[in-house]
Amino acid sequence: MQTKKAFIKEAIKNIKTSGTVAPSSRYLIQKMLKEVDFSKTNVIVEYGSGNGNFTKEILKKLSKDSQLICFEINDKFVEHLKKIKDPRLTILNESCENIKSVCKNLNITSIDYFISSLPLTNIPDNISCKILTESYNQLDNNGAFLQYQYSLTYYRKLKKMYNQVDLDFEIRNLPPAFIYKCKKN
Repeated sequence: MQTKKAFIKEAIKNIKTSGTVAPSSRYLIQKMLKEVDFSKTNVIVEYGSGNGNFTKEILKKLSKDSQLICFEINDKFVEHLKKIKDPRLTILNESCENIKSVCKNLNITSIDYFISSLPLTNIPDNISCKILTESYNQLDNNGAFLQYQYSLTYYRKLKKMYNQVDLDFEIRNLPPAFIYKCKKN
């Protein structure tokens, strides 16, 4: 997974779960992470960590006492992620629909931010609903769920769940992506 070519090959092979054909651009990563107040963050959960582009940038900004929990179901991506050696990082090779039990097992009472690369439109409705509901329940009252998608399909669903949902767009990504900034407050 050292090269973009290796990522693309794996992503295309597993398009239903990867939801993309190219890694996230630095522009998309920067735009999403600008929403995170790293000075007040204890726990961040990343859904769909892929090749670790977001993971590495989060770790660069994360304080030494904070924690990053990454969910990734693709075995090859997990192998690649495990090469990142950082005591703040927990890599889980399981579905993020298990967020409630994972929090219980790790003694986490609330999460400050979710950074999600999940291809929600490719996930069956009952599972995506469970993921979104359980994530909302685990989110700190002042927390945020940050999600990018290639369509506006989930805007209404997220608007029903969160007090505030702002949209942004990043054209310098392949494909261009909508960014959902969902705040619980």
